[in-house]
Amino acid sequence: MSDWPDGRNGGPGERYGQGSANARPESARAMPHVRRRPAPPQNPPRIPPQQGGQGYAEAPGYDSGYNTGQVYGGGRGHHGGSGGNSGSGGYGGDRGHVQGGRPAPDWGRRIKVGALTLVVVVLAVTIGTYFWADGKLKREVDLSKVIERPGEGDGTNYLIVGSDSREGMTAEDKKKLHTGSAEGKRTDSMMILHDGSNGPTLISLPRDSNVEIPSFVGSESGKKFEGTGRTTKLNAAYAEDGPELLVRTVEFNTGLRIDHYVEIGFGGFAKIVDAIGGVEMDIPKAFKDKKSGADFQAGKQTLNGEQSLAFVRTRYAFAGSDLDRTKNQQKFLAALASQTATPSTILNPFTLYPTMGAGLDTLIVDKDMSLWSLGNMFFAMKGVTGGDGTSMNIPLTGQSVNGNLVWDKEKVKQLVEQLKNDEKVTVKGS
Repeated sequence: MSDWPDGRNGGPGERYGQGSANARPESARAMPHVRRRPAPPQNPPRIPPQQGGQGYAEAPGYDSGYNTGQVYGGGRGHHGGSGGNSGSGGYGGDRGHVQGGRPAPDWGRRIKVGALTLVVVVLAVTIGTYFWADGKLKREVDLSKVIERPGEGDGTNYLIVGSDSREGMTAEDKKKLHTGSAEGKRTDSMMILHDGSNGPTLISLPRDSNVEIPSFVGSESGKKFEGTGRTTKLNAAYAEDGPELLVRTVEFNTGLRIDHYVEIGFGGFAKIVDAIGGVEMDIPKAFKDKKSGADFQAGKQTLNGEQSLAFVRTRYAFAGSDLDRTKNQQKFLAALASQTATPSTILNPFTLYPTMGAGLDTLIVDKDMSLWSLGNMFFAMKGVTGGDGTSMNIPLTGQSVNGNLVWDKEKVKQLVEQLKNDEKVTVKGS
């Protein structure tokens, strides 16, 4: 009796069973199925045709997967031994490898990305700081209005002016800094800084210098005023027609072309000193001056903004009058530049930005002055005390006219020639 359902007993046209009377079992027969990834061609041993049976042997080169341990849907092309002990095949693929595990960190790539990010951030901050500072400069002096200028020489010449401007100062500030309340502004100090290949040279021009006012074009009116040979104090040129006439007068009396103009007032000067935490000075001799508010003991000490302003303005405490004051001004400015241009200031944003802000808010420069040129001037000022620099007063004859100091014209001419040719300065100042 057959256990097969009707129509499935191996009759003609029905190949679901072998239908053989042979007691020997049939060999496995290939069943139609879909394979995800065909196995590479193989040459399994041929199975000889069965005798007396109605079945058939598998075609040469065909692998059904039953006799080899191959499991449908797996293996990724691997063929092991028999059954599930082969270590290959199956739906999970090759279990000799971790599937879906996190790869080891690529530290080389991470370091490169981190370094690149740091460079981009530093560059962005640097560029941002540059444009911020550049925008704060007050470019108010037009040197194109200066007429009959000397020829250019080697190196760069800056005219640095300290004015008694009280702009932006409150009544309390004026009282504290002993500046008084005079209207307008006058030049309290004037210096020429030459920056060249033979080291920087800082030359003080006493405010009481006897100079000739040459012909000039008014900075506001545009009207030309012819020179009459009139002589007066140097600081009177600034009072008469501002920075442009001062530059014109300095160039006419020295023969040296001024490339850039820089001016700072009382308030800005004191703020810069306070922003960097004071300036250390070694004062050789104690002195007092009621007019400037100075009261100093001899020895090393740190001066705050108020004390620093009193130090550079003191005039009447010295027998040498303006000459001793200009020497103190040179000494102080060199110390200020030296102590400001340090890594602790430049690399510390909590010091750098207040210092730059205090200085740039009150600086007045010429229209062609760039922040780069201003930085060069600052580091040249620092170099004055660095061993290669020279500081001096302009050579004087020791005589005076109407109380004004007379320059030694021969020495001044020799000094200017050395500066123009960017030579080592050998002329001695007063």
